[in-house]
Amino acid sequence: MPYVNIKITREGVTQDQKSALIKGVTDLLKEVLGKSPATTFVVINEVDLEDWGIGGLPVEEYRKTLDKP
Repeated sequence: MPYVNIKITREGVTQDQKSALIKGVTDLLKEVLGKSPATTFVVINEVDLEDWGIGGLPVEEYRKTLDKP
């Protein structure tokens, strides 16, 4: 009974995109591990951008460092 938790930043992800993630993960677990889709659980949590950090920085500040040459 696989349980997969996907955490993404809250930045306009559509319901269609979420559905594609759920289907894709479920299909992958079936293909690779032989897990039944009927007992595969996928949960998507959206996290506010200000609550996400990378490399010791809030994600918005981190992204600014990527724009510098």
